[in-house]
Amino acid sequence: MTRPTPETVELVPADYFRALRREEIFSNFERRLELDVGCGDGTFLMEMAARFPERNFLGIERLGGRVRKISRRAARLGLANARVLGLESSYALGWLLPEGCATRLHLLFPDPWPKKRHARHRFVHGENLATLHRVLASDGEFLFKTDHPDYFDEATAAVDESPLFSRLPWLDSGEFYAVTDFERQWMEEGKRIQGARWVKRPGSAT
Repeated sequence: MTRPTPETVELVPADYFRALRREEIFSNFERRLELDVGCGDGTFLMEMAARFPERNFLGIERLGGRVRKISRRAARLGLANARVLGLESSYALGWLLPEGCATRLHLLFPDPWPKKRHARHRFVHGENLATLHRVLASDGEFLFKTDHPDYFDEATAAVDESPLFSRLPWLDSGEFYAVTDFERQWMEEGKRIQGARWVKRPGSAT
């Protein structure tokens, strides 16, 4: 297998106005693909890729500086199963990524927009649930974690009430699940971390 370089780790679509083909994301597209939405500094993405070399992992991150740092670090670590896309998550999930491409979608510690007047900007809401449903494969899973209790209650209520998803128990204690940079910081500060997991229901998201 060819060793990755920063240029091959970063996913730069040839055309941002058509859906990507699966082979444009990873040449070995028959493997399961997991999405790390808003992947931050890439800690979770790279730890998961290192632990599960038989899976592919795509991070989505809008900040160009973070994208470049992740690309360099993943290349240094030789992680051929990790890539990062520099784009707004809502556009990537709603339009650019292939329908039904991901077996898991991880949304970990997104911006909670804690001020009441800004809460409408939170990512987990009715309109965005259709985009999550679109990119998940049959029986694909959506995993969500936050340290913000209000956001957790709001998000879980929205997903639980949606006809697009069914709640599952959180992962078994023996299953490896990497800790993000934010999660490590919040745990050191004694904050309570909450997580929820759902499976995609069959049927149309429209």
